[in-house]
Amino acid sequence: MRAAVLVVGYSALGRAMPAGSPSGLESKLSSFVESGILNFPNGFPIGAAVEKALGVSSTDLAAQPTQVMNLPSYGNWTDSGWNLRIHGNVYKLPNVSQSKVDDLADVFLVGTSVKDLSDTEKAQARNVTRSIFVIQQANKNVTMNLVNDVAVRSNATGGAVNAEGGRQTIRMPHNTTTEGDFDAFVHLQNTTGPNGGFMKRGNETSEIQTLNVYAEGTDSGNATAYLVPPTGVTVISDIDDILRVTKIYQPTEGILNTFARPFTPWQNMPQIYANWSASLQNMHFHYLTTTPEQVTRTYMDYIYKTYPLGSFDTRPLNFSDAQATLHIRRFLLDKIFQTYPQRKFILVADTSNPDVMAAYPAMYKDYPGQVACILLRNTSSTDSGDKFPYDTSGFKDIPKDNYMFFHVPDDLTYLDVSNGHCLNSTIPQNVTFGLQGLPLGLGDKGSSAARFGASNVVIMVIPLVAAVLSANLVM
Repeated sequence: MRAAVLVVGYSALGRAMPAGSPSGLESKLSSFVESGILNFPNGFPIGAAVEKALGVSSTDLAAQPTQVMNLPSYGNWTDSGWNLRIHGNVYKLPNVSQSKVDDLADVFLVGTSVKDLSDTEKAQARNVTRSIFVIQQANKNVTMNLVNDVAVRSNATGGAVNAEGGRQTIRMPHNTTTEGDFDAFVHLQNTTGPNGGFMKRGNETSEIQTLNVYAEGTDSGNATAYLVPPTGVTVISDIDDILRVTKIYQPTEGILNTFARPFTPWQNMPQIYANWSASLQNMHFHYLTTTPEQVTRTYMDYIYKTYPLGSFDTRPLNFSDAQATLHIRRFLLDKIFQTYPQRKFILVADTSNPDVMAAYPAMYKDYPGQVACILLRNTSSTDSGDKFPYDTSGFKDIPKDNYMFFHVPDDLTYLDVSNGHCLNSTIPQNVTFGLQGLPLGLGDKGSSAARFGASNVVIMVIPLVAAVLSANLVM
């Protein structure tokens, strides 16, 4: 492992980038900051690249069971009944030795090695690495069994209830893509439940109804579906550095916090979401992360244990390069906004993501009346490690009551978010509209903007992962 001292420059995206860096390193750092996971060089390996890296024979792979990652999904009501989006990935997990997994994990563990981790950290590093080095299964048909047997947790799902009917088998209309992905809306039959009950019509209820969705032929593809009525409030929340401590703006820390360290809530944010879930009945929670699909199982497990249950979106494998990453958040936001044209949305994230800083205010303007609140944690105000500038210009024409830059979770208490009252008057905003946090105060318009960013030239020490080359990964 060797390190290079790189002077940080600034990209057109408003994100700090290493100036004079070796070819490709800038895109790697950018990709890491965008997704929460470092991608080498334009995404994680798939298919034949994994087989070559692991030395897996086709015979050995054929002997392994097919597995499914099924993401918690959302459904909407139409004139013809309930439609449910079902999406995920089909793959095989190669049988490789622990020593080989450790070698691969060391590629990502910048500045350390599996052997130097605690037992808990070793287990997570190995699990995450195994989830990356899977072999996606193309052209596979997926069949899902829907069952109304969800164990709804009190105050954990915004007042959701277990559907009283809807038990059925769904054959996905399309086979998996080259990357093993499947994603489609399917029509649900309103079949009776065990006691003669039915799914409630979406135009006759305000309750969110839940169904469990099991992938046929495997015990790995289980998820919960949320049938969300046309009106109400949906929280769309990012995860990294808003629901958990990631520090994606410090690549070495971000990698360790994702690959090795147990996920840790950011301060008392779980209590804020729990209060929303308990006090705002029938609130729908949707977790949207642009973290690559392969590693989101850890994210879903963390959310399930820590935050209100809800549907989930991630970056599918057919969005693999750095440029596509910049657009996938907007693509996923458009999909859910267009699915629920009458619902109100509360958008929650942090200022360290340039795609958020562009997409969130754009959603307010492009979908008039649908965005009730935009709530952004100002990471640079509470974490001196965040030296990345960010652009607030998109908020210029948005009413001040519809967005807030906040510092700590307690700033969100007592907000009337369901009615679009999003500003805590005790939290000074002083927002200037432009690029914030440039070195030496560049871009700041007076002292009022200084609180939003760094005011010094940043020198970053970024380890260059020489192990990438020696691991013989073909990506």
